[in-house]
Amino acid sequence: METNIKKSLNEFNIEDINYYRCTDIDIDFAYQAFSIGFSDYIVKFDLSKEQFMNLFFGPEGNHKEHSFVAIHENEAVGVILGGIKNYENIKTMRCGTLAISPNYRGKGVSQTLFELHKEEAKKHGCKQLFLEVIVGNDRAINFYKKLGYEKIYDLSYFTKKDLTNLNDVQISHEFELHKVEFNTFRKSIKDWNYHINWQNDVEFLEKATNFTYYNAIAKNETVGALAINANGKISFLMVDKAYRNKKIATNLLQFANRDLELKTLTASTPNNSSLEGYFYHLGFLKEKLAQYEMYKILHD
Repeated sequence: METNIKKSLNEFNIEDINYYRCTDIDIDFAYQAFSIGFSDYIVKFDLSKEQFMNLFFGPEGNHKEHSFVAIHENEAVGVILGGIKNYENIKTMRCGTLAISPNYRGKGVSQTLFELHKEEAKKHGCKQLFLEVIVGNDRAINFYKKLGYEKIYDLSYFTKKDLTNLNDVQISHEFELHKVEFNTFRKSIKDWNYHINWQNDVEFLEKATNFTYYNAIAKNETVGALAINANGKISFLMVDKAYRNKKIATNLLQFANRDLELKTLTASTPNNSSLEGYFYHLGFLKEKLAQYEMYKILHD
């Protein structure tokens, strides 16, 4: 069904841009808008339609019913993907992506898509909007600020290509290391208080298919946990405060490295000085790429 939100010819300088919910049109339009919208982006995306669907409507948590496409003369010119979940106990609508065709930027398309996005969030009782944006993308950052978003967290990325020093650390006898199933991992971390970015949280991991989980056990209690995929992407690494500085995190990574035969390690973390310090100590390098996590509170 076509939405009721349209812009006038004078505002757009072009005729008849129409906006559709993704459930009401062929999903090819969403993929088309994504591909052209990110053709000149800072980070290059070269995804097939299948890869696009599996990622953005899979672990990323977007849903067709919460996503909208802008179409002009049967051509997709913009898309906004939305996903809803309880994020840190707050019902949240996340903008999974916003992509506008270069020829249609500055013509009000993004504003209209975000208006639809916000109204969809309110309709479903969300209390906040959330998105990530690359540091240095000043045009996007300023646009989001005008919409009322505020930067709350800095999201940093780390890489370690030489894993040889992991094998130099002796495994302590104070704890046991175990590979565990996802449900065991989820139960073991449910009472730990932490902020973790959307793409690393438990709901993301539940939908992902290539992660392995490890726990460190001391006195029949979980004192450390690791979620890592076959490519060495660390989505979760946490050690109980009472057990830090005992090489538990390094032993977990060593255990995973031997189990998965990893070639490299990568990680991301939002404003976690303790974890960042640990990565530096272990020989990780901080990537130039960084993001902001931005939020907008929705008022009744």
